[in-house]
Amino acid sequence: MSSRRDFLQKLTGSAIAFQFAPYLTYADNKKALQQYDGPVLRVAIMGLGSYANRVAEAMRDCKKAKLVGVISGTPSKIKDWQSRFNIPEKNCYNYDNFDNIKNNPDIDAVYVITPNALHRNQVIRVAKAGKHAICEKPMAINAMEGQDMIDACKKANVQLLVGYRMHFEPKTLEIIRMRKEGELGKVLFFQGWCGFTIGDPNQWRLNRQLSGGGSMMDIGIYAINGARYMIGEDPIWVTAIETKNNKEKFKEGVDETIQFQFGFPGGAVASCLSTYSMNNLDRFFVNGEKGYAELQPSTGYGPIQGRTFKGELTHPHVTHQTVQMEEMAAILLEGKKPLLPVDGEEGLKDMKIIDAIFLAVKTGGKVALKW
Repeated sequence: MSSRRDFLQKLTGSAIAFQFAPYLTYADNKKALQQYDGPVLRVAIMGLGSYANRVAEAMRDCKKAKLVGVISGTPSKIKDWQSRFNIPEKNCYNYDNFDNIKNNPDIDAVYVITPNALHRNQVIRVAKAGKHAICEKPMAINAMEGQDMIDACKKANVQLLVGYRMHFEPKTLEIIRMRKEGELGKVLFFQGWCGFTIGDPNQWRLNRQLSGGGSMMDIGIYAINGARYMIGEDPIWVTAIETKNNKEKFKEGVDETIQFQFGFPGGAVASCLSTYSMNNLDRFFVNGEKGYAELQPSTGYGPIQGRTFKGELTHPHVTHQTVQMEEMAAILLEGKKPLLPVDGEEGLKDMKIIDAIFLAVKTGGKVALKW
């Protein structure tokens, strides 16, 4: 893995640094980053599970974002995080008292990294406390809940962002640049494979009340979101079919494998798969009249590997969550406009599509999407 210093040096001199300088913190001048003395986004993380640990460790390398607080229902986790990340007692909360964060001027935003079904109420509470909310994806368990979250944040005059880390990944952005500049020609087809064999049958991701579903609410959303940003449009119809071979592990309402298809207003189509029962599925492929692009792996923690009809993509890897938090700090503190949106409205679009996929599975028909 390249070091952060190597990444900055190489990316500054690369084509993507030129093309996306307005959008990528890590394409900025290395010296400017090292000498950065501007505002810092002070973040509390809610939910101290495995992914929260990944985010926290990645934030050690951020210049514009800093972990300053925690919210957890497990006192032992709080003590551990206090020790590891030097978090003061006054910035530690549990799920009962975290509304008091409104009286803490040392916290600007709360990153909600809890089971999907908890997101709505927790984000609304964060908004009412007057803090910006960053919510892990999927933002909720359906579009209605997502809209409630957007409305609450607007009412409280705070921002809502969703943890779309791939929206800042350099190889992904290079393919989008190629598509936007016409190098691929008219886009005709997208394929997205997202899946792995899930383990512990008792984990919350296989509990409908906490997850809102199964593989679609965890890994399938990457293909949904990827189809949209690779093609550059929102789908206007969806079809889907579910396959369930293990009904003991995958209870009613917890999908094991779903194959789904989209149609887009420009004529492109997408064919995708989301599964909890197959490994080695992490691939995006986009085909246009003039050329193609492929990412495999396409959404894992990295390194992402990519190639196009012009050759291999060689942009160096940097920890996705570091870039994400650096960029989100710039959005919240500086009003920066990312190339790919990461706001609540972006998250809501994916929720509307997931609702449509589940409806298509249930009815066996084509479901129209209206925007």
